[in-house]
Amino acid sequence: MQLQLWYRVLFLLLQCRSFMIILNYAHPLTDAILDQITATVGAAPEVRMIDTQTDRLRPMADVAAELADAAQLSPVEWQTLSLLVNPPWLAPLTVALTAEIHGRMGHFPTILNIRPVLDSVPTRYELGELVNLDHIRKQARTRR
Repeated sequence: MQLQLWYRVLFLLLQCRSFMIILNYAHPLTDAILDQITATVGAAPEVRMIDTQTDRLRPMADVAAELADAAQLSPVEWQTLSLLVNPPWLAPLTVALTAEIHGRMGHFPTILNIRPVLDSVPTRYELGELVNLDHIRKQARTRR
């Protein structure tokens, strides 16, 4: 009973938090990109940098679970916080991590699409879009 009450209180407190957390599994985000994200979501996000250097000989499922653990979120937080994911650039790891995060959140996350600024010298990057993977999944289901 005490534990259930604690979870309810935690849930209510988390609902009152008006900020978003970015789980950054890629390169550090520039101030310009963070400004673009803030303008898009309406609040300055907290950024958690998570190192993704890994041994390619290890099973991707194990690495993905460790990377999700490195976000230091409780099961309740995974399911209730507003999260954005900046995925790693290694495609197999991104897919495995997305599956792991889906399992913890109960749905697909929204990810950052960071792209190069056209014709910039030196190369600069910008927020291309926020990609709601769960929305893509729901749309894809209509095409079965």
